[in-house]
Amino acid sequence: MFKSLRDMFRIKDIRKKLFYTFMMLILIRFGSQLPVPGVDRTYFSRWFSQQNNGAFSFFSAFTGGSFERMSVFALNITPYITASIIMELLTIAIPALEEMHRDGEDGRKKMTRITRALTVGLSLFESVAMAVGFGRSGLIRNYNFLSVITVIFALTAGSTFVMWIGERITENGVGNGISIVLLINIVSRLPQDMTALWQQFVNGKSIAKGGMAAVIIAAIILLTVALTVLLNDTVRKIPVQYAKKVQGRRMVAGQSSNIPLKVNTAGVIPVIFASALMSIPSIILSFVGKSASGVAATVLGILNQNNWFDFSHPVYMIGLALYVVLNIFFAYFYTSITFNPIEVADNLKKQGGFIPGIRPGKPTSDYLNKILNYIIFIGVVGLMIVVVIPIFFNGVFNADVSFGGTSLIIIVGVVLETIQQIESQMVVRNYKGFLSE
Repeated sequence: MFKSLRDMFRIKDIRKKLFYTFMMLILIRFGSQLPVPGVDRTYFSRWFSQQNNGAFSFFSAFTGGSFERMSVFALNITPYITASIIMELLTIAIPALEEMHRDGEDGRKKMTRITRALTVGLSLFESVAMAVGFGRSGLIRNYNFLSVITVIFALTAGSTFVMWIGERITENGVGNGISIVLLINIVSRLPQDMTALWQQFVNGKSIAKGGMAAVIIAAIILLTVALTVLLNDTVRKIPVQYAKKVQGRRMVAGQSSNIPLKVNTAGVIPVIFASALMSIPSIILSFVGKSASGVAATVLGILNQNNWFDFSHPVYMIGLALYVVLNIFFAYFYTSITFNPIEVADNLKKQGGFIPGIRPGKPTSDYLNKILNYIIFIGVVGLMIVVVIPIFFNGVFNADVSFGGTSLIIIVGVVLETIQQIESQMVVRNYKGFLSE
């Protein structure tokens, strides 16, 4: 691997792309520290520290802490991610978008333009909500029309600029730019989280207790990383055989191939959807400055993932059960949108391919659907294990860290994808890559 790293920097094109990506990431981190004009950052920091809902820590991790610091990149890449998910869902619901999606390069460019416009619209909507909702409570020092417009413009422009940086990294750097931006945001929070764990469980303790805590923390991290890598790389390959066919005056022998189905077919989408849905009531109350009491307070406690492993209040475990059910539902729902067994079976039939032992057509689609349902369930079980381990650790030991299973899955997925892209470029130049044995 060290030889691959050395060879990678010897290739001028890859070296330039790496340098370009690195400089863009520095620009993002700089913008994450740049304050929005007219905003009282100490007020917002105090407000953020008083929130005990996991949704805000989740959002802060995705924005690299810029949301908590109320910088010009406070919204960061989250509007683009939301817009991309909305476009994927609309592609299935609206025939015109589905046709555009299938229309090759031209269709992809049109979809990209629509996603950009939707990103700007979401950024503007969220900026208005933050400027008006928080501004009246003291976020904006001099609350007037001009200061509100300034905050709205700064937040919208910052999110749009981050989207532009992500697209430039995709074109001129290495890897998927949007994923790289999300990766650096999450990784930037790791030192703070590791320091918090050290201060809480190791620093000031006896050698025996501190050492044991450090070993347990390291073991949990390594176990979660190992499970994440396994979940990300596990693939069910369905063999496909192509019939013999005539090309010109020759009979060409049939070829063998396979249909790779990832066990974690939906990625982190189910977790994002489930977390967002369960966090909506608490976020709305926080924005309007209201507090819940009685039954409403109990319901909010159930929806708050920080309370799920509070064994003194067993009723909060209902929230964990609801969370698991939502993840299972969204895993099947999202996979049904992104993978169509009927379409795959029809394409195989048109190309003269078949699954050994399965008749073409409807029997093939039924077989694919059966296999898909099986591996989705296995994948969502593995996903829940990876996601729940940090939640259990935070709940039982009261560890206040933003880093969780969702962040880890994103980190592993983006790193492996980027390494594979670099490796493919190195293989073209006859170099051994990272993943070579």
